[in-house]
Amino acid sequence: MRSIYGALAAAAVAMTALPAFAQIKIGSAGPMTGQYAAFGEQLKRGAQMAVDEINAAGGVNGQKLQLTIGDDACDPKQATAVANQMASDKVVFVAGHFCSGSSIPASSIYHEAKILQITPASTNPKLTDDAFANGNTTIFRTCGRDDVQGTTVGNYILKYHKNARVAILQDKSPYGKGVADETKKTLNKGGLREVMYEAYNDTDKDFTALINKMKREKIDMIVLGGYHTAAALIIKQSKEQGLPTQMVGFDSLETAEFYQLGGAATNGVLMSFPPKAEDDPKNASLVKKFRDAKYNPEGYTLFSYAAVKVWAEAANKAKSTDAAAVATALRSQTYDSAVGPLAFDQKGDIKNPVYDIYVWKDGKSYPTVK
Repeated sequence: MRSIYGALAAAAVAMTALPAFAQIKIGSAGPMTGQYAAFGEQLKRGAQMAVDEINAAGGVNGQKLQLTIGDDACDPKQATAVANQMASDKVVFVAGHFCSGSSIPASSIYHEAKILQITPASTNPKLTDDAFANGNTTIFRTCGRDDVQGTTVGNYILKYHKNARVAILQDKSPYGKGVADETKKTLNKGGLREVMYEAYNDTDKDFTALINKMKREKIDMIVLGGYHTAAALIIKQSKEQGLPTQMVGFDSLETAEFYQLGGAATNGVLMSFPPKAEDDPKNASLVKKFRDAKYNPEGYTLFSYAAVKVWAEAANKAKSTDAAAVATALRSQTYDSAVGPLAFDQKGDIKNPVYDIYVWKDGKSYPTVK
């Protein structure tokens, strides 16, 4: 009888058709289904574009790449199943996952299987901190960390909203709680104490009780540690129920679905995100390639693209796809990438990460004050 993990893996991993020339298997993993599927699409689209370009240019060390897509639905158990299937399929590299709660349990499986992992989007510090402490030096990320992101948001609030009555809300996930707590640290250190600190479930649809509590406490600013689905509902219901509050979120709001779910209520919502690679003039031709394929490379699309490209460049430099050899090559120099220069420290984190503050207006986010 098949184990539950075997069944999950079979359901979660969809293999692309194997071209006759494919000789190196790599993977892209994230929430391809479920409420965060928009982000899985970002990761998949970015990885596939990179693979197509690499193969057109001759591949890696003279061999072409085959991309395997893993669907973890941002569920830790399904992420573990995906990682086990990737190992069984002899994948040598995975660009993923999206949710920190998926990347963290998957990372130990990849390490044991000698699969190099570069996450385009998992920001929880524990991912690389704990891996490094346990001797895992083959995990990297092309994004920043929650401690940098939380500090950025906290300092913004201290500078521009130092007298705000703040409610910190978080969805109990490693990501949501992580960014919320890092922001809380910065606010508290700067002398601003939150009026409320509350957890919610990311599957909730009715936030009336929470909104009523915020109304009683006269909350005028929400720090939202969680994903775009709940954030859209919370800000929409807050305005409908007479709570004129400012919301400040994080990088997980960066998808057009946030506006589609929240509508006009999302106007004025603030969030942190790295400098947008799709707006960089040097990426104009690349962005055009995505848009010609009827896809807007929003959010973490180019971070996923960069993860595959930088792995390929390092593998060519190492003349090997061995995880340890590629990891050494990744740390040996600064790589030019679609998301800017990438240099990795001992833990696999990028050096000198930057987050900016953006404001939502009519379905798009724009840079605001630095």
